[in-house]
Amino acid sequence: MAQSLTRLNPPALPDAAALGYSQITTVEPGRLAFVSGQVAWRPDGKPAPDGLAEQAELVVANAKAALDAIGASPEDLVMVRVYMVDLTPGRIEELMPYLSALFDGAQPSLTGVGVAALAAPDLQLEMEMIVRLPS
Repeated sequence: MAQSLTRLNPPALPDAAALGYSQITTVEPGRLAFVSGQVAWRPDGKPAPDGLAEQAELVVANAKAALDAIGASPEDLVMVRVYMVDLTPGRIEELMPYLSALFDGAQPSLTGVGVAALAAPDLQLEMEMIVRLPS
């Protein structure tokens, strides 16, 4: 049986694997889940923390909870999009350890997008995922 996901980092593109993600992910036929953007909101309604690191930790926890809810793992991640207010190289550097922890070595395709604002004024980070559901 073929692998459901194949990660590619062609030599004609920058080596994304060194940063913990892949330039390309191909998906074998199967069911996909599209996970809405996860932000630093808590089930108990407490406000989002002020700092980027604290928000990243909560966003990753929410993403893991979403993966658990559909019976998926980081290996099943096809594409992750991260939206960040005031995106700078320094803020990306601060975020990457949290993404690496979520990915757990899986190296899905990844896009970072700088935005002026998110759904609430206290939010700095949002992450959406495309996931191939395990058979």
